Amino acid sequence: MDQVIEHWALDEILKDCGSNWNAGQVHGLLCGRLAVTGAEGTARWFEQVLEDTDPNNHRRSECEAALDSLCAATWRQLVERQSAFDLLLPGEEDSIPRRTGAMAQWCEGFLHGLVSEKHSEDLKKRLAAEPLADIIKDILQITRATTGDEEDDEEEESAFVELQEYLRVAVQLAYEELADFRNPNDDSLPDDSDTLH
Repeated sequence: MDQVIEHWALDEILKDCGSNWNAGQVHGLLCGRLAVTGAEGTARWFEQVLEDTDPNNHRRSECEAALDSLCAATWRQLVERQSAFDLLLPGEEDSIPRRTGAMAQWCEGFLHGLVSEKHSEDLKKRLAAEPLADIIKDILQITRATTGDEEDDEEEESAFVELQEYLRVAVQLAYEELADFRNPNDDSLPDDSDTLH
């Protein structure tokens, strides 16, 4: 059973460890890397998130465990095409502006994950063709998302939920569309006892 990772808990651990990434960016980056490289990208993701952090930091082992758990859960959800797949974002108790900002950061991480590895010409062409080109364009727009000062809270909540659902489906579609660029063995589920770095 995967441990549930809360957005702000992971955010705090990452900050305490000195990471330059926040929780939303980390999960977006992971989803982008898994879509393009599958399991092969997890070690590099792990290194990237903890780059320039102190290995002797008192919260380092806690951070590594949280990242392992997040990676295993996300990978499992994408491989099994689970309806449980969702973005790692703040909960409903947080304000819409804060949640919208976190969503924009999640999108930045996802786009970075798609394009930050060396790509073949075939993959570049695939990312520039439908439906991935539209998905990338839409997600780029969401990175600029803001909320109005005087808009109706209910309206903003509804818009946020729509965007979140769109992203949830778009990520799963991107994962499926890029299946032929990943090693076929990468769609086998990780063993719960294994770490991914």
